[in-house]
Amino acid sequence: MAEKLKVTLVKSPIGAVPKHRATVEALGLRKLNKTVELPDNDAVRGMIWHVKHLVKVEEV
Repeated sequence: MAEKLKVTLVKSPIGAVPKHRATVEALGLRKLNKTVELPDNDAVRGMIWHVKHLVKVEEV
């Protein structure tokens, strides 16, 4: 596993399930095409797995 993950919001969560919208917000993604660096751990990977249709992930 990588040390960090770069997560980019590529699709709007407007029409998404409310739980998915909350997960995107909890990942620190507020606007479209914004990127955050997060630690690579099981909790973050689980959150990403739930919203994988809305985000793009790169290992750093």
